[in-house]
Amino acid sequence: MAASFTAPAQGLVHCRNPTLGFSDSIFNRTQLQFQGPVPAKSHPLSFSYQLKLANDVSPTKDHRCSFVQTAAVRHIVGSIAKAGGLRFAVVVGRFNEIVTRPMLEGALSTFKSYSVQDEDIDVVWVPGSFDIPVVAERLGTSGKYHAVLCIGAVIRGDTSHYDAVVSSSASGVLSAGLKSGVPCVFSVLTCDNLDQAFNRAGGKHGNKGSEGALTAMELASLFEYDLK
Repeated sequence: MAASFTAPAQGLVHCRNPTLGFSDSIFNRTQLQFQGPVPAKSHPLSFSYQLKLANDVSPTKDHRCSFVQTAAVRHIVGSIAKAGGLRFAVVVGRFNEIVTRPMLEGALSTFKSYSVQDEDIDVVWVPGSFDIPVVAERLGTSGKYHAVLCIGAVIRGDTSHYDAVVSSSASGVLSAGLKSGVPCVFSVLTCDNLDQAFNRAGGKHGNKGSEGALTAMELASLFEYDLK
């Protein structure tokens, strides 16, 4: 850091013990303070300064921190193209089977489209969506599967039973994945009526069983090939 001062030849201001102070703020490094008596009739003091800071930030310089290396950032994404050879379990709730069976068929068709062989898929039927989590956790901890797809359908009724089943199945599937360390995919429909369910089981809103299979393959590939 350097500072230089120039003044007119005549009328130079003389100060007793002038003190030069710099602020610590990075945005106010050039603040100058003078102390001492100044003659009443004095000409303005002109000065120029030049600061050369080692860590000077300018638009033309790369001012990223030294430990940040954005060029080395990797984006890791599972690939459904690598699903062949991986094993999957599908847990299906038998309650509202008129909805869950088309979802299962969509899932199996999607698995097959990405080279997952029939012998690498096990389908386990349970009474209803409430029963899915405990079975999913057992399958996940068995070490036989790379992902578990959970398929069910809960239709709202006249009582609060709907809310209890939806909450328990959702949190239960999440817990099964966390405890087993194997991806457990939640493909349980929670609908107000059958029309909404049919529209999501192969109708105008697609097939959520098929979408769940895609998620299961991506996560299985991610865990098997990228996160070990």
